[in-house]
Formats: sequence, structure tokens, C-alpha cells
Amino acid sequence: MSSSVSVGAHVEQTDPVAEAVARDTTLVQFFLGDPQGYKGPEIRFEGGADALRTAAEDAGIDLYVHAPYIVNVATTNNRIRIPSRKLLQQHMDAAASIGAKGLIVHGGHVGKDDDPTVGFDNWRKAIEATDLKIPLLIENTAGGDNAMARHLDRIAGVWDAISSAEGSDNVGFCLDTCHAWAGGIELGDAVDKVRAITGRIDLVHANDSRDDFDSGADRHANFGQGHLPADEFAGVVREAGAPVICETPGGAAEHVADFAWLREHL
Repeated sequence: MSSSVSVGAHVEQTDPVAEAVARDTTLVQFFLGDPQGYKGPEIRFEGGADALRTAAEDAGIDLYVHAPYIVNVATTNNRIRIPSRKLLQQHMDAAASIGAKGLIVHGGHVGKDDDPTVGFDNWRKAIEATDLKIPLLIENTAGGDNAMARHLDRIAGVWDAISSAEGSDNVGFCLDTCHAWAGGIELGDAVDKVRAITGRIDLVHANDSRDDFDSGADRHANFGQGHLPADEFAGVVREAGAPVICETPGGAAEHVADFAWLREHL
């Protein structure tokens, strides 16, 4: 099993294919444009979308795109929700144009006085309003009491709501190990519990955590240098059986060391 798990990393977006080659991997994740901006996606690869798609195909590399952090389709605030939905569609279109295998998006949150069920329903509306050309992978997040995807019961609320939406078969799940730990989800049975809710895990974000269990802090660490118990960390990767992206600090050398640590512990 361990040898068959594909492990890659989040990389700089200018030339993701070169970044993959530098790490001797067959999958990479990156942003398209500014992760903190509403301006819309941009493809920085020389030659644009078609050139990137072709280069990745020729090199046998799978591309994953991470949507901007600011996307929050759950919120009751129209001035955030409406631009978020537009941005989500733009990144979906751009990710599809480069042949990406999936678009990862954070679960978002509602305000502290809001009923979470409104957020769940806003997720349903967003799925119905978006043309899902490739899989949309909702990622669990580390912090916030009003988050849509920090705690298992909230993830279940989102999944129940979107299951009735047209296009929901193209919605998957991205399990982040640092976010799960920091968000208070026990790693030992996390894969079973998430699968019981979503039916699927499409991608793992493998990250060690700088902070303690249930701290709510989203601070990634290189493997073996944070607080995650090594056996439980490796267990999540093994049991999920999905492609793995490391979003750890550093460049190619640090990522290669993380890959080696993970393979050793698998």
C-alpha cells in the first residue's frame, strides 16, 4: 500500500511542472493568482493554460488547484458570499482549463450569531450555482467555533445539505491532518469517521502541526517536527488511500525530506 500512495507538495505557481520534477513527484498543488485577492485567477505559466495542461500531461504530472483562502460561500454576509461564489466559479473554470484533477476550497464559516444551518444551506446553493467541471474538494479547517468544516458534526451538516444539490456527485473531500488535529478531530479514527459522513476522501493534505490538539491554530510543520503522533499521522495517510499533498514549509529539499519521512513511517 505504502509504495502506491502518490505524495506531492504545494508549490510555487509559475512552473508547477518544474517544481514537480525538482521533487521527483507526479503531483503538485498550487494557487492560480493571489490566494488573498478577489481579482480572479491568473495563470503565470509561460504560454498560458493550454501550455501548462500539455506540459503536465507530457510529464505525467497531476495538477491540483487550491482556491483562494478568502472564498467563503457559507457566510450570511452578501458582500462576501456573492463575490466568493463568483470567485469559486472563476477558479473552477481556470482549474479545468489546465486539466487539474480537483479544486480544493475551505469550508468557510458563518458569524457567531448565525444559525449554522443557514451556512449549510448556503453551501447547497453554491453547489447548485456552480458549474463543477472538475471535482470540488471541500477541506476541513482548523479554527473557529462557527466553521463549517472544523468539527465532524458540522461537516455532516454541510454534506447533508449538499447531497440534495444537483452536481453533488462532483463534490469530494480533502482531509488535512494538521487542521484535523488542531481542530479537535482525533486522528486515530478520523478517516473512518469522515468516510462515514462523506463516503469519500479524494485528497489528503499531509501536514504536521506546530500547535497542540484542539488549539484551533492553523500552523503547519515539517514531518516529525510538530505535535502529531507519528503513527497516527501515517495511519491517516495509509487508511485514506488517496493522493497526498504536503503543505509544509520550505522548498524542494524540505519536501523531499518530508516525503522520505512519510514513506519510512508508512
